[in-house]
Amino acid sequence: MEEGAGAAPSPPPAGQNREEEEAEEEALHVAKRRKVLCSEFAAITSSDAAVARRFLAGSDWHMERALNAYFDPPRGTEAAAGGAAPASADTGSCIDLTADATTSNAGVGSADSQQTEDDSSFSLITWNIDGLDLGNLKDRARGICTYLALYSPDVVFLQEVIPPHLSLLQMKAGNYTIIPGNIDEYFTVIMLKKSRVKLLKHEIIPFPTTAMKRNLLVVHVSVSGVELCLMTSHLESTKNHSKERIKQLQIVLKEMQKQSESTTVIFGGDTNLRDSEVTKLGNLPDNIKDVWEFLDKPQHCRYTWDTQSNTNLNAAYKCKMRFDRVYFRPAVEGGHFIPRSMDLIGLEKLDCGRFPSDHWGILCNFDVIL
Repeated sequence: MEEGAGAAPSPPPAGQNREEEEAEEEALHVAKRRKVLCSEFAAITSSDAAVARRFLAGSDWHMERALNAYFDPPRGTEAAAGGAAPASADTGSCIDLTADATTSNAGVGSADSQQTEDDSSFSLITWNIDGLDLGNLKDRARGICTYLALYSPDVVFLQEVIPPHLSLLQMKAGNYTIIPGNIDEYFTVIMLKKSRVKLLKHEIIPFPTTAMKRNLLVVHVSVSGVELCLMTSHLESTKNHSKERIKQLQIVLKEMQKQSESTTVIFGGDTNLRDSEVTKLGNLPDNIKDVWEFLDKPQHCRYTWDTQSNTNLNAAYKCKMRFDRVYFRPAVEGGHFIPRSMDLIGLEKLDCGRFPSDHWGILCNFDVIL
């Protein structure tokens, strides 16, 4: 018997073991991350894991590229491959916000007259788009894009945005500057039309005792050379969190009050407020107005969350609330933004049989006095 023939192989160096463990950990991390991306892609496109993996792998695991490939495939790609295009991937199936057309100015041929119209008015949409409801998510996201393209507002406040929504908006809304209040789970977003609204700075004000990861997103902008402060938030939800919600409202009002008196401040969002909670605070400060009340409480846009008219929740109970609100604090001097009208949007069911969100959106128009 030769010497050493039955001896056990010598163990690998310690450094090699450590490198192998690190490689295994990295591979596990990548696998988990790709699984999350597949789930998000499948949710926004209403596809399955196999489709998600194919598009993501073909796009080097970049969500934005994969969504672009899915929604806007190169012409003839599917035919050349001998297969059918995904049902939702037909050209133009997702509205392109960069078209920048509105029902009010379509057909205006003069750039000068367009500029005059823009300078004298200002439009804003605030909408909780219910990203936490994954049902028909792709169809509902397309529906929301349709409304944004239709009204082409100067500013958009969105609440309950999820990462796939953000990717879709960043891909499609090329004519808007998009500022998210976070990038994980669900969050708020402010969108600014680049041709009209210039971003100066932004900040995120935390709500120290929130149990639902809520905050206040504050954006300072310039419109026609006039400074404007824009704010949005999604205040703590449900009746049981009234105390926290009131604390958050106090932070919002304090931030509105602290802005320069020469700046108009506009806040909009899903406040989840009950009128009794505002009364507990002694109502709003004298210089902060509730736009709905300022416009003499138009009944057609009183309730923004209505389980009787909006069937998305399939709720057995009937409840009507004015959860979504717009506040403004007018400037003491300089340019002024005066509320002119308020309407609800998202009132029509989509082809999938559901509404874009369980909340109605609010469209606000302001007169601008320079």
